[in-house]
Amino acid sequence: MTYRRSAGSPRGDARRRELLDLVTEDLAVNGLVDFSLRRAAKAAGTTHKVLLYHFESAEDLLQRAVAQLRERRIARGLGAAAEAPTLAGRVRALWPVLTSGESWVLDQAIGLAIYDADRHGGLARGGTQQYLPALVSLCPPAWSPERKTEVAAMILATLRGFLIDLRTSGGDPVSVDVGFAALSRALEREEAAG
Repeated sequence: MTYRRSAGSPRGDARRRELLDLVTEDLAVNGLVDFSLRRAAKAAGTTHKVLLYHFESAEDLLQRAVAQLRERRIARGLGAAAEAPTLAGRVRALWPVLTSGESWVLDQAIGLAIYDADRHGGLARGGTQQYLPALVSLCPPAWSPERKTEVAAMILATLRGFLIDLRTSGGDPVSVDVGFAALSRALEREEAAG
C-alpha cells in the first residue's frame, strides 16, 4: 500500500523533522543493528503507517537519520578544527570527534554498506557527499578547487581506513597513531608545496 506523502506543507515538514529527530536519537543510542520500521515507530511514539506517510520507506528513513547523525558529527568536527593553523593540525583535531559519541553508529553504516552494497551502499555514498565538502573547507584557501578535492578525497579515504582499523582491532590505537603520523607528514609536505 502506498501512503500519501506529506511533502510540501509546513505542518507536514515540521512533523517529518520531529519524527526524524526522534528516530535519529534512537539510532544514536541503539545503533543500526536490528533497525526496522517498527523499532523506528516505537522510538518516535507513532505507528509504522505514520512513518510511511512521511518517508518513502524504512531505507529512506534510515538514510536520512544517518545523514542527520553525520551532520552533527561534521559540525562538531569543523568546530574542533577551526583553531588549528595547519591542514595537518585541522585533520588531527577532527580525529577525536570522529571516534567519540555516536561515531560507532556511523561506523556501523560503513559496515552495512560493505556487507550489502546493493541495499546499503547509499549509506557510504551519502557519507562521501557529506564529508568531502567539509574536508575541502579545511584546505588552504589559495589551493585550486581540484587540488582541494583531491587532497580531501585522500584524507577521507585514509580516515575511513583508520576508523575501520580502530574498530576491527579491538580499539588498539597503535597502528592508527603510526598511520596518522604518516598522514600528518604527507599533509605538511603538501601544504609546504604551496
